[in-house]
Amino acid sequence: MIPAANRALPAVPSLPAVPGWAQPRGRVSSDVEAAFIAGAALNSLDNLVRIAPLWAGAWRQRLALKCAATAVSIVGRTEDEAALRDAWYLRPVNGDPGPAGRVFEAWKRLASRSPGIDSASLKSTVGWMGIHGGDELEPLMERVAALGRSSEPAPIAAAAMVIEVMAIRPDAELLGWWLADQVVALKLRWPLPVPLLVSQARSSAFREEGGRSRRIRPGEEGFERGVCVALAQAAAEACRLAADIAPRAARLEGAVPKLRAKGAGEAIRLLLDEDAVPGTLQTAHLTRWGARRLFERLVALDAVRELSGRSAFKLYGL
Repeated sequence: MIPAANRALPAVPSLPAVPGWAQPRGRVSSDVEAAFIAGAALNSLDNLVRIAPLWAGAWRQRLALKCAATAVSIVGRTEDEAALRDAWYLRPVNGDPGPAGRVFEAWKRLASRSPGIDSASLKSTVGWMGIHGGDELEPLMERVAALGRSSEPAPIAAAAMVIEVMAIRPDAELLGWWLADQVVALKLRWPLPVPLLVSQARSSAFREEGGRSRRIRPGEEGFERGVCVALAQAAAEACRLAADIAPRAARLEGAVPKLRAKGAGEAIRLLLDEDAVPGTLQTAHLTRWGARRLFERLVALDAVRELSGRSAFKLYGL
């Protein structure tokens, strides 16, 4: 058997992209147009999901980070993507990442578990989002499944999910967007959800006509149209992110035969599965010193990037 560190990774296939005509340009004032671009964009994203490249885990986790950054801003926090990375990846083993880091955890778990929700995952998610109580949210488990089985198009089912959550708990907007991604994954029969919608919650998709700054809220006129536009925007951004990650993953593939560090295979697997890997990584087969040398070598080969911009406590990723 070829050791993991020396086993070449498969070539990355060419990737689907959302065509320019399916990306919103200016105000989308028609429900028909909104539905049309959402369908076209989701088709491109669906094709990408079904390719299932080896780096799909890192891709989903980076989308989770983007979603979490918007989510924490919605609840009035100021942490950006870099701060969320630090809170999560630099915490002690099993340590508390703090309030913003726990929101990040909710979207990380969304990206790594099969779509659908049970009582335990609902309770955990509510806790990570800082939503107190929650017994009245229990019926949402069946509503997620029912919307996933329904004949409604994915964007309309996702909008219905957000509206229902907000009707029960107006303070649970983050949960509504989180569950909406679950519904989209169920509707499209994806093996894992793709974090999408909350990243667009403050975008132009939900701005009132006439350029006014007020956001269209769940249940208000134009909200379903906004969800269609938001999904089109999010799908386009997700495909662009995949196109950014893929070449670096291909260079990582080319670097594998050149790596001699014992335990390099474990680090490579983490790079393919996670948004970031600490430079102080230590495993049963890789020392911290070995990890530092390995990451320096991969940066020199342009196979990974150092993400923090610091001289210490570095983080690496595709």
